[in-house]
Amino acid sequence: MAQLAPARARICRVCDGFAAAVITTGTRHHDGTRATLRVTCPACQGTGHRAPARRRETARV
Repeated sequence: MAQLAPARARICRVCDGFAAAVITTGTRHHDGTRATLRVTCPACQGTGHRAPARRRETARV
């Protein structure tokens, strides 16, 4: 029977692991290449992975 392996790192829910996107501005440089902007995911700061959720500290009564 096949066993599922646990995920090594959690994929960011905001960007689905695609942490950076390149957007063309529509303009061109003098050599003919397009001007682009690189935008990174604000949630994971461009890594594509999120840190595991921290456990809450609960007070014992």
